[in-house]
Amino acid sequence: MMTPVRIALVGATGLIGQEILRLAVGRDDLRIVGIARREVPLPPGARMEVFVAEPDKWGDALAAAQPDALICSLGTTMAKAGGDKEAFRAVDRDLVIATAEAALACGVRRMVAVSSAGAEAYSKNFYLQVKGETEAKLSKLDFLRLDILRPGLLRGQRDIDRRTGERLAIMASPITDLFLHGRMRSFRSIPANKVAAGALALAMRKTRGRYVHDNEGIYRAANTLSVPVQAE
Repeated sequence: MMTPVRIALVGATGLIGQEILRLAVGRDDLRIVGIARREVPLPPGARMEVFVAEPDKWGDALAAAQPDALICSLGTTMAKAGGDKEAFRAVDRDLVIATAEAALACGVRRMVAVSSAGAEAYSKNFYLQVKGETEAKLSKLDFLRLDILRPGLLRGQRDIDRRTGERLAIMASPITDLFLHGRMRSFRSIPANKVAAGALALAMRKTRGRYVHDNEGIYRAANTLSVPVQAE
């Protein structure tokens, strides 16, 4: 009988996190362990553990879960942060790093982190600057394998958090994507379920190293995710 890969998921209530949970249904080659500050809506047929705790207790949850790998899809918006840049940075950078450090302290040596196309610590765009700062700090941690995903505009069902501008951008993406070439190609839209599939596939890899995946790399990784395997 196969031993399933235990994957801790932080950010399970978000768009990518929910897609990861859906993709995990029916798989016996992996087990998802959700860690969140509130209850996580589960898709039909989901079999998973969920540890609900305040972020300062996530280290205890990781210690109890004993995962083989960590997927972090944490993220907020300036609207949710009340327009406060430091509140935004506290989630998208500081909490991500604190979670990664807590995972390392529990013996986790593989991590997949969802960032953003255009992430750059010295960017004039605040959002991309924070994402870049987070990537830089993660890269200095002692993971045996670190995969950073840089998706473009995410397409998927997220009715509650969508802002008007984002909704319009998604609606226009089939056309605007055609005009994004060269370096701008990485900003093309991508389905959230492809990012989720890529994250799962990469979390199960054991090859050591530091890897950054743009949209094309995410698609390649997603295509390697096997069909659900049922234990005999």
